Amino acid sequence: MLTGKQLREAFISGANNIANNRQMVDALNVFPVPDGDTGTNMSMTINSSVRELKKLKDDSSAALVSKTAAGAFLRGARGNSGVILSLLFRGISKGLAEKETATAKDIAAALANGVEAAYKAVMKPTEGTILTVARMASEHAAEVVTDEMTVAEIFNEIISAGEKALALTPEMLPVLKKAGVVDAGGKGLLVILEGMNAVIQGGEPIEVSESKTEASDDSFRSTEQEIADLGGVITFTYCTEFLVKKTENTPDYMGLRRYLESIGDSVVTVDDDEIIKCHVHTDNPGNALQEALKYGQLTNMKIENMREQFEDRYGSEQPPQEGEFPYAAVDPSREYGFVAIAAGEGIKQLFVDLGADNIVSGGQTMNPSTEDILSAIHATPAKNVFVLPNNKNIIMAAEQTIALADRNVFVLQTRTIPQGLSSMLAFEPEQDVKTNQLMMTKAYERVGTGQVTFAARDSEFGGYQIKKDEILALENGKVAFVEKDIQKAVVKLTASLLKKHGSKDECFITLIYGEGVTEEEAELTQKAIADKVGDGPEIAVIKGDQPVYYYIISVE
Repeated sequence: MLTGKQLREAFISGANNIANNRQMVDALNVFPVPDGDTGTNMSMTINSSVRELKKLKDDSSAALVSKTAAGAFLRGARGNSGVILSLLFRGISKGLAEKETATAKDIAAALANGVEAAYKAVMKPTEGTILTVARMASEHAAEVVTDEMTVAEIFNEIISAGEKALALTPEMLPVLKKAGVVDAGGKGLLVILEGMNAVIQGGEPIEVSESKTEASDDSFRSTEQEIADLGGVITFTYCTEFLVKKTENTPDYMGLRRYLESIGDSVVTVDDDEIIKCHVHTDNPGNALQEALKYGQLTNMKIENMREQFEDRYGSEQPPQEGEFPYAAVDPSREYGFVAIAAGEGIKQLFVDLGADNIVSGGQTMNPSTEDILSAIHATPAKNVFVLPNNKNIIMAAEQTIALADRNVFVLQTRTIPQGLSSMLAFEPEQDVKTNQLMMTKAYERVGTGQVTFAARDSEFGGYQIKKDEILALENGKVAFVEKDIQKAVVKLTASLLKKHGSKDECFITLIYGEGVTEEEAELTQKAIADKVGDGPEIAVIKGDQPVYYYIISVE
């Protein structure tokens, strides 16, 4: 019998195991564009339950433990892999409803329930993914389970069958076979189950290693947000960040970490084979850099005066907290409201200018959770709230809010920023919900989107041999070609979009440039596009400040 206490510890152990191994799972991603990677999204999803699980008493039932975990998974779900994971465990929770303890048969039946729930929720299930691994493991468990079998035995059978299914995923998805990897989501699921199994087999829960805790986020928060988080209470003046390039003789990085902790706070050190990524708030940034030189060469150094930035931005006012959306009751006189997901101050302002009530920070590399989106919906005092995900990996998380919100929610499946902007332009406040849904959907479907970014990893994808840091041109989300020069990529991509989504005489081109691109560079790129396509199309240039993408191009 599996008790509630064992199940609680198993969930926590599974969460810790994926946290420890998330970078390994991330590395299985084959798409070369920087994104919210699978391991990270799954880790953040399941770890959203740990705090709630730790609050439960040791005598809690298996039903209560699984229900608590599933509820937290659902609200914390990030990215498609995280949402599918939450759906699996929501189904498992329903399968364990009213169970004080669970038998092997209960576990097998609950897993089958979870698989069914996940498949139903995905509009077009793709085999060779996490769904396949879960299904084949469940089918095997249903075949072999007996009344005499222990929970430990059925877990071993589930994991063994899952491993066999995972090994088959490259045969089901050619893109995996070309890259020589198995499916990342399927691997992530097995990592979680293996972590749970450590407890199921009678052992101790897996702990999070210190270095993995530090690496729970691939990128440091912006200095501006750190300042806002401090709420004006700034102990140390300088936000100091840098990378250390390791050598053969680099000492253990923990010595550097201990030193940084002795001269400041908010210390983060992320160690891998080639670099040590460092962050500290200190009054002596020079000392931090001097000490770091003992560990290797320094690069990507950034020092910012947080006191000065706080005074310039907020004066005596209390800064807002990012992601905080105060609840607003529905105003019966307010028919419509909008929530958009976006990254980059310029792009966020575009949505605000078009009438968006609340903007959730997020995009390609930062997939917001269902809870993040739900909070923004509940801060929008309208009877009907349209949600614009603006990224294919955020749509599923947004759709989970429909059943959770206390007002009507309509998720438009916008996959890009230009699609989201176009759909808002098509909105007519005098029309009813269904008419607006139809008009807005037709509007975003007419938009051609181009994105110019860099390759995050070496990859063979879409027939291209792609090297890390090469310039990638994406046409409506798919790799169109690889370039060495950003401006050439933008011009060529715009010309291709123009052929498919407009005419030279009746077409509008919007060029949104991101962080790291100067206004002068954007204007030169605009001129190069005009020289290429002629005088017909109107070309607008907007400062978007978006991360990841040097340029986002809209043609309609």
